[in-house]
Amino acid sequence: MSLKISLKAGERIFVGGAVIQNGPTPCEFLIHNDVPLLREKDILNEDEATSHCRRIQLCVQLMYMDRPNLTGYQKKYAQLVDELLIAAPSTASFVADINHHLAFGEYYHAIKSAKRLVAYEEELIRHAQST
Repeated sequence: MSLKISLKAGERIFVGGAVIQNGPTPCEFLIHNDVPLLREKDILNEDEATSHCRRIQLCVQLMYMDRPNLTGYQKKYAQLVDELLIAAPSTASFVADINHHLAFGEYYHAIKSAKRLVAYEEELIRHAQST
């Protein structure tokens, strides 16, 4: 089954290790095989990883995008998660969801779960600041 991608003018996308930028007009293309793929709007840059949960999200993203260095990212992820669970045990269900997807090689779904973890972290911070 193919994946149909529509890009806006000038939009960039990461596909299998390459960054592709669309030209001046919208376009559509099909991807016929299983490759890492992220739209520019879904990519967390290293300088945006300013919190513990965002660093976890970045680590999961890099597992997906940079498979040759997977082992290093897995070690860093384990370290970050251990620290997080000590500091904020209430995040355990979010971490379990990420771990489930990682165990089955579902990196894209793990990234989506990591985004939910970041949203929860932001909610905790807002709550702490309001009290």
